Amino acid sequence: MNSLHSFQARSITGETIDLSEYKGKVALVVNVASKCGYTPQYEGLEALYQDYKERGFSVLAFPCNQFGNQEPGNSVDILTFCATVYKASFPLFEKIDVNGPHAHPVYNWLKDEKAGVLGTKAIKWNFTKFLVGRDGQVIQRYGSSTTPDELRADIEKALAQGTS
Repeated sequence: MNSLHSFQARSITGETIDLSEYKGKVALVVNVASKCGYTPQYEGLEALYQDYKERGFSVLAFPCNQFGNQEPGNSVDILTFCATVYKASFPLFEKIDVNGPHAHPVYNWLKDEKAGVLGTKAIKWNFTKFLVGRDGQVIQRYGSSTTPDELRADIEKALAQGTS
């Protein structure tokens, strides 16, 4: 697998999504959780999505329960929470593992493409973010404490690439 567009994932409602649907778009891939100190970042993620979706940007959110049991709910619980509390309208996927033997293939690829601080590959916590360019290649990895608003300049730059 050589790009984000090579993978499939199941949406929060159970449909198989071919990530090639995002060819030509800039994507921010994020592992999310509903009961985390960083959960309010949903608001910023939705703001980014609303501000840039018409220019070819999407947030791809993957709920994960591997960090402090902070995403204990099922798909219905997660979808309801995101829609009612944060009015999230960006694509949500089924709950996955991002580390370990059952890690989703897209996350294994993301971690191989862009290591974290000090070269670590493992995802350290919820709301780790990967900015992926229109070509499906990872541009940058950001830690949990990096707020969505801090990504605006990088998103703008990525959106400007590959357009004429």
